[in-house]
Amino acid sequence: MRFKNRAEAGRLLGAILKNHVHKPAIVYALPRGGVPVAIEVARALDLPMDLVIPRKLGHPWQPEYAIGAVTETGEPVCNEDELRHVDREWFKAKVAAERAEAHRRRALYCGGRPRMSARDQCAVLVDDGVATGLTLQAAVQEVRADHPARLIVAVGVAPADTAERFRTLVDDFVAVQIPEYFQGAVGAYFEDFHQLSDDDMLDAMKTLRANTGGDSR
Repeated sequence: MRFKNRAEAGRLLGAILKNHVHKPAIVYALPRGGVPVAIEVARALDLPMDLVIPRKLGHPWQPEYAIGAVTETGEPVCNEDELRHVDREWFKAKVAAERAEAHRRRALYCGGRPRMSARDQCAVLVDDGVATGLTLQAAVQEVRADHPARLIVAVGVAPADTAERFRTLVDDFVAVQIPEYFQGAVGAYFEDFHQLSDDDMLDAMKTLRANTGGDSR
């Protein structure tokens, strides 16, 4: 199965989540790709939406290869085997740079408002899909520190081994698709998987606020 786009994945995910989410609850999108998905989930469940903003820590010689991830506030999540082979000063600088980018995105997308706490609520982390899961794991770690009543990860597609790993990290893991043979990239499961820009995020958040009669949160 291939989703037409991220919005379709969100509508399908929202329908599934109706049997998993109990209010009070908050939907957290992982920008950028998770935002169109989470908007549909928040609409389907009639819930507020906020952002958790993880950033990939790419290998110094192969930036597309993630050796870790970090959020605005949480400690880095790392592939410890890879971390042993990189310069520690480079790594500290990289963490600082990616944290700064996460803060920039919150300031732009959310007007600088701090993230809503999930304390004593059901937290639903939403992304378009997950492959290795380091950025999603960093997001889980940040929200877990709020002490939510329940923590759910919800994605469009995930490989079976990653799904099993996340089931040990959160209270519930939900995916529209968990293919037996994962095609290697989340984008392979979408007809439209174009890169999203800051302007796309601003338009999406504006639309969400308009449809909810005020702030997305």
